[in-house]
Amino acid sequence: MPRTIIDTFSVTRLDILDPEGVADETLLPPLSREEILRLYELLILSRAFDTRALNLQREGRIGTYPSILGQEAAQVGSAFALEKSDWIFPSFRETGMHVAMGYPLSLLFRYWAGDERGLVCPDGLNILPVCVSVGTHLPHAVGAAMAARYRGDPVAMVAYFGDGATSKGDFHEAFNMAGVFRLPVIFICQNNQWAISVPRSRQTAAATIAQKAVAYGFEGIQVDGNDVFAVYSATRQALERARDGGGPTFIECFTYRLSHHTTADDAGRYRSSDEVAEWKKRDPLERLRRFLEKRGDWDEEYQRELDRKIRETIDQAVREAESAAPPERSDIFLSVFERCTLRQTSQLEVKADADA
Repeated sequence: MPRTIIDTFSVTRLDILDPEGVADETLLPPLSREEILRLYELLILSRAFDTRALNLQREGRIGTYPSILGQEAAQVGSAFALEKSDWIFPSFRETGMHVAMGYPLSLLFRYWAGDERGLVCPDGLNILPVCVSVGTHLPHAVGAAMAARYRGDPVAMVAYFGDGATSKGDFHEAFNMAGVFRLPVIFICQNNQWAISVPRSRQTAAATIAQKAVAYGFEGIQVDGNDVFAVYSATRQALERARDGGGPTFIECFTYRLSHHTTADDAGRYRSSDEVAEWKKRDPLERLRRFLEKRGDWDEEYQRELDRKIRETIDQAVREAESAAPPERSDIFLSVFERCTLRQTSQLEVKADADA
C-alpha cells in the first residue's frame, strides 16, 4: 500500500530593529558602540558610492550600473560578520559588501567604467570577480568549500545572489551538493522582490525562499534584510556553524530594490510607485540613524562631518580611477585562463607582429 510521508518544518524569521529605530534588546548582537557607528558609516559610504556611480553613468563616465539602493543593510551587515580569510563569491549587485570588506573604491569605479583590472582583488582579501551570469557562481562556491574541507582550512565560503537565481539549475545543484557533504558554505539571497521585471511571486510558489534549504537537508532562515543587526546576527551564527563542521546555511534577506534593475532598465514599466513608496518607509539607513539618535550617538553635526569625509573619500576614488593608465589590448587574453591557450598565444603573437 502507498504511504504518505509527512515531515513538517518551519522557517525562522529574524527581526531585531524596526523601521522606527526600536530594537529588541534581547536580540541585539554583541557589538560595541564603536562597531555600531562603523556599521552606520559603512551604510552611508555604500549609498554615497552608489549615488556617485549613478551620476557618473548618466554623464557617460562609467557603463551600465546596478544600483544597491535599499539593499545596503543586507550587504554591509553580512560582510561585517566575515573574516578577511573567508572567501566571497559575489554576483553583480554587492557593492556594499565590497565597501564593508575594504575593497578599494577606485577599483570598483574602474570596473564599472569597463576596466577589468578593477576586479584584480588586492592582497589580503579573498573576493572573487563579479559574476554577471545569474547563479553560475554558486557551484563554484560549493567546490571551493569542498576544497577547504579536504585541506583542513577553517574558512567559510559565502555566495551572494538574488531571488532570480533561485530559479536556475545552478542554485539547486549547488544546494544539493552542499547539503550532502555538509560543506562550510553560506548562501545569502538578497530577495529584493524583483528579478528584473519578474516579481517574486513568479519565481516560486513557496511561502518563503528560505525554506528551499529544507529540501536539501540544511537550515534556512529569513531575516529582515533592511535590519542590519538581524543580517549580521544571522551571518555570524551561520559562520560559526560552518567553521564548527555544522554544514551550510541559507539566509534569505527580505529586502527591496528601490532603484531600477540597472541604469538600462525602467522599473516604472512593471511596478507601481505606491509599492516603492511603502518600501522607502523601511529604509535601512534611516532606521539605524533613529536607533543611534535614541541612544545619543547621532546628531546633525556628526552627520555633516561624516558626509564631508565620505564626499572627500568618494572624490579621491573617482580621481584615482579616472587617472589610471588605460589597459593594454593584450589584457583581454591574459586573465581568462590561468595560462593562455595555444590559440590565445598565437593571437598574441599576431598582435605583437602587427604592433611592431
